[in-house]
Amino acid sequence: MSYGDDYDDTRTGRVPSPTRTRLPEQDEPPSRRPAASPGRSILTVVAVIIVLLAAIVFANQSREDGSPGDDGGDREGARPTAPTGERPVDDLFNGIPTGHAQTEQGAQSAAANYAVALGGVEMFNEGQRRTIVDSISASAARDDLRASYDSGYSAQLNEDIGLDPEGVAPTGMTFVNRTMPVGSSTVEYSDTAAEVSVWCTGLFGMAGTESRNPVRTSWFTITFTLVWEDGDWKVQDTEQAQGPTPVGGDDRVSGAEEIAEAIQQYGGFTYAR
Repeated sequence: MSYGDDYDDTRTGRVPSPTRTRLPEQDEPPSRRPAASPGRSILTVVAVIIVLLAAIVFANQSREDGSPGDDGGDREGARPTAPTGERPVDDLFNGIPTGHAQTEQGAQSAAANYAVALGGVEMFNEGQRRTIVDSISASAARDDLRASYDSGYSAQLNEDIGLDPEGVAPTGMTFVNRTMPVGSSTVEYSDTAAEVSVWCTGLFGMAGTESRNPVRTSWFTITFTLVWEDGDWKVQDTEQAQGPTPVGGDDRVSGAEEIAEAIQQYGGFTYAR
């Protein structure tokens, strides 16, 4: 926090003393500031150079020793998506990241990746939806989660959106449903259970010149209840709420063709906290 120009010394208990002006005696010539000694100036410059060189040597030595502040270039498994240097996931199972660490960071990474999996176009196809739910759910909660998602992603929903029963868009249309985590937060954590909230933005709609449901953005938060099972975090329950939603910008709205090309051109990410 910075203070403004009206900040005074009363915060420290000191009262500024009044300024006094002393006028020179009429009979005395005005005093002059003595000229700086050339020898003293040279010594000052040399001292500054020595300090700078010492700082550079110290900084380089710190990087070689791997001390805090380095970019992690020498650490095994360091990636841009994992600032701590921990490998975010081991592998993919049915296209979903798996092998998250049994840590708080690992739980947050799992929740973010599961939010992406549960927020894709595959959820509108019964077979693909069940594969996703079975892959990420805890064994004790699998049947309940499967029934809940089957109820939510009904055949009537597909018809209302404009998809066929298999979740396929009409010819000339591109169905868009993509979830992008913005951040994650731990509500509760232990070695065997965790509750993690993931703040997300999403894209949803039908891109095409004849579309009556253009692609729109949304903001929502998914809270995952996770348990540690079979060497990974698994979903026991989920809850979703709207927002937080920021004010929309003044960006130019893209046409349906541009949106469709972007969806096909730009892939998603594996998330790591």
